[in-house]
Amino acid sequence: MPLLVRLLRRPVRRRQRGQAIVLGSLSFLVLALMVTLSFNLSHALRRKMSLQQHGDAMAFSMGVLEARALNYYAVSNRAIAGSYVAMNSLHAYMAAASVTGEMLRAGSMNFGAIATAEGLKCAACQGKCPCCKHAIEAGEIAAKFTKQALMYDRDVRGLEGQFRTAMEGLDLMVDNIHTSQREVHEKTLQAVKDGSSHGLSQLKTETVPEVSDLASGVGAINANEFNCAVDGMECQGSVANTSPEARARVVTEIGNASRSAWPANRKGLPPDHLNKKFLEEFKTIPNNKGTHEFVGHFGSSKTVQNMMGVYLSGQTGGNQGSTVAANETGTHSQLTWEDATPVTAPYLANIWSDDGGGGHTVLMAHQGQHRFEGTNAKALTSCAGSGNCFMKYRANPDAGRDWGQPRVYSYYTMKLNVGDTGKAPWELNSSRSVKVTHGQQGTGSLTLSAADGMSLSKSLVYYHRFKQGGWSEPPNLFAPYWRVKLHPFKPDEAKKVLEEAGNSDAASIAEAPEVSL
Repeated sequence: MPLLVRLLRRPVRRRQRGQAIVLGSLSFLVLALMVTLSFNLSHALRRKMSLQQHGDAMAFSMGVLEARALNYYAVSNRAIAGSYVAMNSLHAYMAAASVTGEMLRAGSMNFGAIATAEGLKCAACQGKCPCCKHAIEAGEIAAKFTKQALMYDRDVRGLEGQFRTAMEGLDLMVDNIHTSQREVHEKTLQAVKDGSSHGLSQLKTETVPEVSDLASGVGAINANEFNCAVDGMECQGSVANTSPEARARVVTEIGNASRSAWPANRKGLPPDHLNKKFLEEFKTIPNNKGTHEFVGHFGSSKTVQNMMGVYLSGQTGGNQGSTVAANETGTHSQLTWEDATPVTAPYLANIWSDDGGGGHTVLMAHQGQHRFEGTNAKALTSCAGSGNCFMKYRANPDAGRDWGQPRVYSYYTMKLNVGDTGKAPWELNSSRSVKVTHGQQGTGSLTLSAADGMSLSKSLVYYHRFKQGGWSEPPNLFAPYWRVKLHPFKPDEAKKVLEEAGNSDAASIAEAPEVSL
């Protein structure tokens, strides 16, 4: 029986063509490009984050400088108003001191009238009645009142030099305060304009030294925004400046409203704000005979348009605060003395200071001049050191303009690549790109990293007092509650900033509705 023999045949080997090597090489190439791309993308994102953080920090820091400047204006404006209050108090004291001689002269006039009346009675009775003695005694009392009035005038005149020195010092202090306000404004203006003055450059050198300087066009916007917050400064795009006279009325009313009760309204019967020893003179000079009283005694001091306006309402228009004036007035009545009929005599003391040297009605108690330049006598650009000015907030009724509160912008650019393959080998070459040629399909280019980046930031300097209903308090430069926060852009302002920065391509994109700012 034949054996079944399995014939073993050696399989024929297929021809090897190297497809796996080619595919593997291509895969490794793509993987290498992906790794290189991820390195470049991570580095660019980190640089872009540093750039944006720097832009935010600069916008916020410049806003802090503006907020501090506005708070300084508020505090120093209060000091200016306090100076006017001190001037009013000085004039009130001088008026109260000056009226003492006038009150004594009123007593002299009363006893002079009594002496005349008693003398007529003496003539009628041909010297045979007590009226003759009374006439002589009343004349002597009138002379004593006159002599004592001159002594009080002399004492008040001795205070004139100190009064004048105090007025000059207060007036000079207001000038110096406003000079410091102007210096703060100019330095803050320079800082937000160049983005590097007054310590701002340290943010660049210590964080991102490669970043560009603040775009000059953006700095000009910042300077205009800050100017627009102060009434009287050159400003475009907001409400017009008010007149120096209108600004003068503001600080005049604030200064007058800040007076304490005594300089604002001195009254009382008897006038107990005067020294008791002085009031005793009206009893001791007539040898404690008779009775007397003061009628309608009152006084006030105020920053006014002229010395006649001391008692006008604070809301009266036209008060530009060109004069500091004080008045003290009343009537002295001698009700009884021997058998004389009652007599009365008025008294009055006025004192005022103005640019013309001031004046006073009690000539015997005063000498020389006492000047006062007036509140906000000139425009802000020319009054530093030579006129009593102050910083007033420029309110804007437009909500879209943030009620006039200043906005601060920053725009910076920086290269997102290193540009040196020795330091950043993942960039491969100086062009940061790879070219691939594929037969008839041509040549392709793959850019591995971005070249330049930009940051756009905004902060808002705003007013807010931390209290119940604090948001309802309008912005002003008399309360130091200015703060700063980063704030979102509106499309139109982003376009404006980008145009001023010279980035027209980004400006055209900024207004697109689908772009988030």
